[in-house]
Amino acid sequence: MIQNNPPAILAVDNVCKSFAGKPAVKNVSFTVAPGEIVGFLGPNGAGKTTTLRMALGLIAPDSGVVKLFGGPPGPTAFGRVGFLPEERGMYGKIKARDGIAHIACLNGMKRRDALKRADNMLEKYGLGDVTHKKIKTLSKGMAQKVQLLAAIAHDPEFLILDEPFSGLDPVNQKLLENMVREIADRGRTIIFSTHVMEHAERLCDKIVLLSKGEKIFDGDLGQALAHAPRRLEIETPDERAEAVFAPLSSQMSKDGDVYKIELRPDKEARHVLAASVKAKLNLIRFEPEKPSLHEAFVNLVSPNAKPVKTEPKP
Repeated sequence: MIQNNPPAILAVDNVCKSFAGKPAVKNVSFTVAPGEIVGFLGPNGAGKTTTLRMALGLIAPDSGVVKLFGGPPGPTAFGRVGFLPEERGMYGKIKARDGIAHIACLNGMKRRDALKRADNMLEKYGLGDVTHKKIKTLSKGMAQKVQLLAAIAHDPEFLILDEPFSGLDPVNQKLLENMVREIADRGRTIIFSTHVMEHAERLCDKIVLLSKGEKIFDGDLGQALAHAPRRLEIETPDERAEAVFAPLSSQMSKDGDVYKIELRPDKEARHVLAASVKAKLNLIRFEPEKPSLHEAFVNLVSPNAKPVKTEPKP
């Protein structure tokens, strides 16, 4: 039996947007499937926030089509979407529980249920001691976590987070990552924008990368990492090693008996190993370096890089 893929939660099709005649988003297309965690990546000013606002219906595209849950974004999707904006804006004089409950009420919950949900969530995520504290008295990290709870209190199907890790210290970044993963583990769909690759590398199923308003990559994490330099660290006292490694490497450095090699684009680690065995080198250590999404990102957004067409894996 042929099984059809479920319809996309979000479909952005050839969308363009300009401000004062200056293009901010240029012919961007991508989809977010049910249950995915999608990293919406790019340098500052790449067009990420503008695209997410169009996805929500907060601003209209100049051209192209956005579909949210199969229809136009806007009031019909309220209650099904949670949104954490880049500009944190909870009213400073309101208490944490009241702020969470207020957003939940705007998304369709009854106030009594919303207050109960706020209390439960603050306790669940270790914020019970700030329940009755005003937002303005909280640290930035605490306030950001409270605002995330406000975005998810009504249990939305789809969560849109715009730079959720911005300005947080490493401890609070890790706590926020854990919250995002817990939400995803309950079957919810998430897209979050960031310019910090480490968060995307740890969390994401799929990567969409923008640069200067254009999409330059759309694929899974493995496909993205394929664009990172591939490096090896090899330890051998054999003086012939440099001659063996040189034809296979684009860059090579030597520190004592340790060689650091960046592979040529057409070569793999197995080629180096095979050449070493053939030459009967005395290998003490042969260690491929794990590719980095940060380095893949740098390669993809470099001035000489071309947009990459990728097909989703079956």
